[in-house]
Amino acid sequence: MKDGGPDEYDYLDHQERVFNEGLPDRILGALRELAGSFSGHRVTRLEHSLQVATRALRDDRDDEYVVMTLVHDVGDNLAPYTHSELAGALVRPFVRPQLMWIARHHGIFQQYYYTNLPAEARNARDRYRDAPWFDDCAEFCELYDQESFDPGYDALALEAFEPALRRVFAEPRYLQQEATAA
Repeated sequence: MKDGGPDEYDYLDHQERVFNEGLPDRILGALRELAGSFSGHRVTRLEHSLQVATRALRDDRDDEYVVMTLVHDVGDNLAPYTHSELAGALVRPFVRPQLMWIARHHGIFQQYYYTNLPAEARNARDRYRDAPWFDDCAEFCELYDQESFDPGYDALALEAFEPALRRVFAEPRYLQQEATAA
């Protein structure tokens, strides 16, 4: 790389811009793959994601919030042990820091609802009790995430969220901002 000339780097910059413009399509593809994710729940991981996003939309949440909810579990297939961290990294440049924090930490907060876990694991979220977005993440899990495994819920189709997803992932508005409560 150290021997690359300006023309080569201009070319690579152009190629990177073209590639990055395809990010929404790759995210939509990853969401579609959740339809074949691990089984056991009464709905697929895609249906779960659609239910979460539909509930948020019906509660008049803004585009950034709704899109974060839609993609919060997109890492389940590739990072089953750290899917929340992957989701946080994915949305970080595109949503406000509060929403990145929710995406990044929701897995730990969601453990609160796993009644089969010992109390220590269920309450693991308490280590973040003083974080500025603790209540926001707890609310996300209470209102949306843990509620959205209902096979009878009338969720919107993925295509209903595509315009918002494309708007949110069109520009990395928050790339230079650091979350104050990482």
